[in-house]
Amino acid sequence: QNPDITITDNVLHFRAQGHGAKGDNIYEFEIEFLEPVEPKPVCRMTQRQLNITVQKKESNWWERLTKQEKRPLFLAPDFDRWLDESDAEMELKEKEEEKINKMKIESRVPKDPFKHLKKGYLIMYNLVQFLGFSWIFVNMTVRLFILGKGNCYSFYDTFHTISDMMYFCQTLALMEIMNSLIGLVKSPLIPSIVQIFGRNFILFVILGTLEEMQSKPVVFFIFYFWSIIELFRYPYYMLSCIGIEWKPLTWLRYTAWIPLYPLGGLAEAVCIVQSIPIFSETGKFSLGLPNPLNVTIQFPFVLQIYLIALFLGVFVNFRYLYKQRKQHLGPKKRKMK
Repeated sequence: QNPDITITDNVLHFRAQGHGAKGDNIYEFEIEFLEPVEPKPVCRMTQRQLNITVQKKESNWWERLTKQEKRPLFLAPDFDRWLDESDAEMELKEKEEEKINKMKIESRVPKDPFKHLKKGYLIMYNLVQFLGFSWIFVNMTVRLFILGKGNCYSFYDTFHTISDMMYFCQTLALMEIMNSLIGLVKSPLIPSIVQIFGRNFILFVILGTLEEMQSKPVVFFIFYFWSIIELFRYPYYMLSCIGIEWKPLTWLRYTAWIPLYPLGGLAEAVCIVQSIPIFSETGKFSLGLPNPLNVTIQFPFVLQIYLIALFLGVFVNFRYLYKQRKQHLGPKKRKMK
């Protein structure tokens, strides 16, 4: 119990209380090593024994363990771990051969001549998207808390002031599908398609074609939720390209979506519900089939089907992001040595 283990002047000092044949006693000893050792031993205590690991300062062969020629009576070799000089040389040779074989295998793997070009493209893409969505977020925040103070004008004028930048960012986001298709990034294809095409459907088909929808307050919430999520996602990927991980940003990247993603999906659903009467009244995008079928495919009916698909898409992406969060923020599994 309470072992006191130190190494000073190349001498291991041990003192501990233990229970032996004569009851509780203080056990202590000293070992002066033959060659210099590291002054910090590693100790691991179990119910049966105490293991003390002492590291040599130089990795060479010792004739014996202690400086004194005669081995102390209390010392006994552990033949399960014993290595003579020939065994040590063989072990060192095997490690060197393993290292050489590993280098040969790595040399056979063809090096990508466009590696730096791809990395530069991904850094620039994520940087441009981050700057774009930052502009949207800052612009909307300023309009809400400064220009829109005391009135709701900032809610109704969101589309006319923000739409050009949102068009640019969401059109550029189509590159994420291409990046996944050609294997430039490891992101799975389906979640990217669900999110990007879902957003672009809201932006281009519903808001872009219906002037009546462009002045509704729901536009503000859609754009605001979209931009906040991307403020953490794009800088995270940009830093990952250069091998940098900032833990607060990683936590935000895999946590902020928990409230924001369902809220964004709810805002999109409200937008669709509000647009259905307008599409019914105008007949826009409704398709009439020629005789003898004489059937008209009503676009409002398509939107009702899309509402179901929207919530299924939210579920798919929510499940994917939850797995990602467990992978990056969950407890790390210990590697077996």
